[in-house]
Amino acid sequence: MSSGKSKVFVTRNDMPKCGLDLLNKECDVSYWDKPSPAPRQELLKRVAGTNAIYCALSDKIDRELLDAAGPQLKVVSTISVGYDHVDVAECRKRGIRIGYTPDVLTDATAELTLALLLCTSRRLTEAIHEAKTGGWVSWAPTWMTGPGLAGATVGIVGFGRIGQAVGRRVKAFNTAKILYFNRSEKAEAKEIGAEKVTFDELLEKSDFVICTAALVPETKEMFNKAAFAKMKNTAVFVNTSRGGTVDQDALIEALQNNVIWGAGLDVTTPEPLPLDSPLFRLKNCVVLPHIGSAAIEARDTMSTLTAQNILAALNGKDMPAELK
Repeated sequence: MSSGKSKVFVTRNDMPKCGLDLLNKECDVSYWDKPSPAPRQELLKRVAGTNAIYCALSDKIDRELLDAAGPQLKVVSTISVGYDHVDVAECRKRGIRIGYTPDVLTDATAELTLALLLCTSRRLTEAIHEAKTGGWVSWAPTWMTGPGLAGATVGIVGFGRIGQAVGRRVKAFNTAKILYFNRSEKAEAKEIGAEKVTFDELLEKSDFVICTAALVPETKEMFNKAAFAKMKNTAVFVNTSRGGTVDQDALIEALQNNVIWGAGLDVTTPEPLPLDSPLFRLKNCVVLPHIGSAAIEARDTMSTLTAQNILAALNGKDMPAELK
């Protein structure tokens, strides 16, 4: 017998509990029963008849899935600031509202970006390996050296909330100059001391190039062979946005041939990255498993906001964070 409650499907069972507790109070909640993305056919089966979907970046929300869910679906809410996995146009055509989680993961992602940059430039993973495996025999003046931030020029591609937060943090490292490339001018740049330049100028002048741009058609594989060729051969490239902003084969080639000095990646294509990927074999590349927002506080807030978006939409109210 139906409970009369709205049906919510959560695409995995390891979402932070705080958001799920909110949903369970008012809704009939079902889950994919494993802490991993549901296989496509299972996902199509489980969404049938649901009123709301609580999803993640790993879940492709497209026409096929929306058809499988049915016309009673009112809202798709993703526990992410990115929404390139959601067919926005198709949702809008059907009157399905979309929730996401901007702002709340800004600090966590900016912190991870700086950690990844330093881990790459100061060769921390290499150094840890050497310390554990006997490579550390004595102090040596040129051993494990890498480029520092002090006095460097840092270029940030995509100067939204996360890009600006990264800019504020790198400024504290005594950098000489901060450049940014963005579709529009950002008033916050003056306070940070960042200068707007063209993409090519940023690539040519920067010692560190950081990508925090959203994945949209204009940014897809913007870091390609031509882009890497314009960078300094001493440059460090860091990507904490989306793997799709990079032509990964071109990046591998650039790292193998010392076109650039090194790369730090929190995002790749695909995810997870296959274990036989050349990126894992390159000493001048650090790969993380997409943990940009993985601060406990950030993930809890993201889960709560994802649930609040769903509850607001189901009750016909303004959503705290609705994609317009």
